[in-house]
Amino acid sequence: MNTEETNVELQDAETKDAEPKDAADPAQGAADADATEADVSEADLDQEEQEKQPMTGGDRDADAPSAGGDAAAAAAEKNGSVKLKIPEEVEGGKFTGLSKEELLRVAGTPGWVRTRWALLVVFWLGWLGMLVGAVFIILQAPRCRDLPPTNWWNDGPLYQIVNIQAFTDTHNLKGLEQKVDSLSQLKVKGLVVGPIHVAPPDDAMSLRFEEISPEAGNLEQFKGFVQAAHKKGISVVLDLTPNYQGSSGPWFSNISVTNVAERLKSALVFWLNEGVDGVQLSGVERVSGVVPSLWADIRAIVQNRTDERQNRRVLIGITERSSAEDVSSLLSSTHVDLLISRVLRGGDVDATERAQSVQFLYSNHSQTKLAWNLGGRVEGHLASLVGPALVKLHQLLLLTLPGTPVFNYGDEIGLMDEGTKFPKMLWDSNEGLNETLQEERAERLSCRRFFRSVSELRGKERSLMFGDFVLLSNSSSSLAYLRVWDQSTRYVAAFNWAAEEAAVLQLSDAALPRQAAVVISTNSSALPADSSVDLMNLYLGPGQAALLKFPYTG
Repeated sequence: MNTEETNVELQDAETKDAEPKDAADPAQGAADADATEADVSEADLDQEEQEKQPMTGGDRDADAPSAGGDAAAAAAEKNGSVKLKIPEEVEGGKFTGLSKEELLRVAGTPGWVRTRWALLVVFWLGWLGMLVGAVFIILQAPRCRDLPPTNWWNDGPLYQIVNIQAFTDTHNLKGLEQKVDSLSQLKVKGLVVGPIHVAPPDDAMSLRFEEISPEAGNLEQFKGFVQAAHKKGISVVLDLTPNYQGSSGPWFSNISVTNVAERLKSALVFWLNEGVDGVQLSGVERVSGVVPSLWADIRAIVQNRTDERQNRRVLIGITERSSAEDVSSLLSSTHVDLLISRVLRGGDVDATERAQSVQFLYSNHSQTKLAWNLGGRVEGHLASLVGPALVKLHQLLLLTLPGTPVFNYGDEIGLMDEGTKFPKMLWDSNEGLNETLQEERAERLSCRRFFRSVSELRGKERSLMFGDFVLLSNSSSSLAYLRVWDQSTRYVAAFNWAAEEAAVLQLSDAALPRQAAVVISTNSSALPADSSVDLMNLYLGPGQAALLKFPYTG
């Protein structure tokens, strides 16, 4: 189509557009609308194609439209339809970057070489600076103390069940198995059971170490109990004191010691094979003194590890001695792992003598060898010895001294002897209780919660487990000491035994701050938990005790 024809067509289109709409042919209007839509669509497509083309100015003159084409394009643009001719993509118009050879030439220039060396030097100087800083911090930081070697019996209290019939509802070992869950809540680490073997009073010939008394149960029940305890992480110690029901001494007469000790050796092998984790024996001074060679054999059987059993078994001795010097001497001569004595309850000792005994034993022996107790098979229960009002105080004392605390069954609830050294254990029940019994039950539960809280804390805090013992203050009726381990939280235990008088302790030591926080106290209304107290003016009411803490400050 030439230029003249194009101009004519455009003029005709303009003339038609200028005519009134009502005079236009409807069919023609529809055709024009279709044409206009087609032109718009074509222009849109052309615009999209244009956007895809690179912005290049190559060969403009060759691709420039003719003069006639310009006039037609201008006319078309006036009618809203523009046709553009997009030049073909010019070869080599895309950015391809530098080739490998070009990069190598640039990298070898002096400027880039100096830049790379500068960055490398900065990197290594920064790395060396951080290394030197880390070494300096390590050298300046205080070194942590190595943890002392301990055994399972050093990790928490031992709980003695000297009479199965009094402790359980079923009066046998099956009932003891059913109480393991309740005992595990007290955070005890070991149960000392028995004696439960057949031993007629003062009759060495009828002694049968390997046979369980029918009143206590049978071997299968014992195995079930041991398995249940082990599942809860509780070890089992069996009391094998030979003449535990007689009056002629725990080893009968001196004539019988050799025979009884020899028979005990085979019994030890039997019970250790049944899964017990240790043995307790009363009167160790007699057997170790009369037949030292047999005593050495007994110790070897219990204390030596084997390939089948790598965990240590404990050998616990019991003595009636109360002098700290005698207890120390016996502990050294018998080589037992723990020695239960009367050192805390010998005669009418006051707080000063008690503190001196603790300090003497702590200074002469590793605290992993020390055991602290009040009461037992012969003496009875804690509440009967110290009075119900001081049960919590003595619970706190035993659980915070350096060594292993040993409790009699029921001591956690303040159980009283009431005419017998083996009172029936009181398990929690709220059925059919009058007001007085309800109050007694509430007091038992309060004692149990206190025991459990301190026992749990002792099992978690290094200062209480194996920390150093520092005596801060003691008088005839009061006592205070510090337990501290390395960078762990420090604890101060303070006690006032006076029944009617308050005590004001002025605690001063280079390791002490002025203020400390209350962890737990026997009277929470007077010294509530988390409250702050002045260590230079520590007030304790009559019969009150408290455990305080303060952080390590470097």
